[in-house]
Amino acid sequence: MDSVSKWLNEIDRTIENGKYKDDWESLSTYPVAEWYAAAKFGIFIHWGAYSVPAYKTEWYPRQMYYRSNPVYAHHKKTYGTDFPYRMFIDMFTAPLFDADKWMSAIKNSGARFVMPVAEHHDGYKMYSSRLSRWTTEKQAMHRDVLGELKETAERYGLEFATSSHRAEHYWFMNGAATLDTVTEERDPEYADFYGPLAHVNTKNDLKAMLDGEKNIVPSREWMEEWLAHTAELVTDYRPSGIYFDWWVHHPAFRPYMKKFMAYYYNKSAEWGKEVVVQYKNDAAMYGSAIYDRERGQMDTVMPRVWQSDTATSKNAWCHTTTNRYKTPAEIARAMADVLSKNGVFVLNIGPKADGTLAPEDENILASLGEWTRANSNALFGAVPYRITGEGKKFKLKGFKENLNYSSRDFRYTYRPCHIYAFALKPNKSGVYKLTKLNRDRDNFAFTIKSVTLLASGEKLEWKHTRNALTIKTAPPSSPMPLVLDIEID
Repeated sequence: MDSVSKWLNEIDRTIENGKYKDDWESLSTYPVAEWYAAAKFGIFIHWGAYSVPAYKTEWYPRQMYYRSNPVYAHHKKTYGTDFPYRMFIDMFTAPLFDADKWMSAIKNSGARFVMPVAEHHDGYKMYSSRLSRWTTEKQAMHRDVLGELKETAERYGLEFATSSHRAEHYWFMNGAATLDTVTEERDPEYADFYGPLAHVNTKNDLKAMLDGEKNIVPSREWMEEWLAHTAELVTDYRPSGIYFDWWVHHPAFRPYMKKFMAYYYNKSAEWGKEVVVQYKNDAAMYGSAIYDRERGQMDTVMPRVWQSDTATSKNAWCHTTTNRYKTPAEIARAMADVLSKNGVFVLNIGPKADGTLAPEDENILASLGEWTRANSNALFGAVPYRITGEGKKFKLKGFKENLNYSSRDFRYTYRPCHIYAFALKPNKSGVYKLTKLNRDRDNFAFTIKSVTLLASGEKLEWKHTRNALTIKTAPPSSPMPLVLDIEID
């Protein structure tokens, strides 16, 4: 086993000898990776021991310890009272896991990169580690999942990124510390798995769970462990990107986040590749990394590349028997909205515990593949147009996905001599009025040469007036967004 102190010394040495220092001014000079800005579309993967119970959410290991939560009742009824979360690891053997099948479906979707979770809040690593015994390689599965996914992704021509949610493990299972029974979660033998169980509210109730991390301050020891574990991850697997969930925005993490980013950026220079760090909630200084908005959007074109991450399921990130899936059309609309605002769209899938992809995820990936191939010119290599779009105004907010687009909602992308108008929700009449492209010398003075349906190349009827550019198509045969290719001079 490696020591945390060994890694901390290596991090300091790398920063001392490297170009990038652990201050925001230096970190903000790191460029946005060209591969990432061009990728536009990636696939997130949530898969872990929480996929075994497959109930409600990937937060099962948190919710199973709070009596007022329905997961607690489900767990007690299904597995009994003497069944700690650790026992799901013994059941997580994934006999049907085939990285080739996953990457084939992902490649076919049109995605340009893949981002499997390396470690979720439960503290179970999906990769080989010298800092922990709680890994898929050392436990029942006996496989380096992340290593297999990396090798296969790169063979399929996909950039490989990953994510770490380890920071939240400091308190994630703290409900176990508020139960009035003695359980293994507080046994020193398993302290390296369950984590510190940090909490400030001794009540075992729903409010305590929802308050979650509020008023908890991570210890120096925990932050140093987080830094060492994360450095080991990027050193051993050399991902092109790493995504962090929210708790790294805690003020106590500030110096450690800067050290990690300086270390990663300097290592990337050694490797001869550009990388990205994706963050939420101002965990990094604006301009030093990629800002991410979970299950949400921006309200205009952003000056810097940003990211939106969402899932095929409306209620969870992992596979569960209770998942409510979105339609491919809903997802394609969200993608068009994000790309029109200078964003990169990341879509999560949740494989089953046995290692197979859920049929719903397979269907969504296949449908998106047909759509992205047919409309690739408007998606990949295109840039936002100076007009974001038109239609309803939506609040600048995360965790807000019920957008209810109508046939009057459009988004725009651009490449020289072509404006691409996404009709987010095709209508039965086949008539679309683009008021933002009305004939006005102060707004739109280009000459329109033709309008075609990008997917088929079919020439369309159009009329350009001072009120709008009106385009006529045949009634739609699919609910997927239509892309209208407006050729201009």
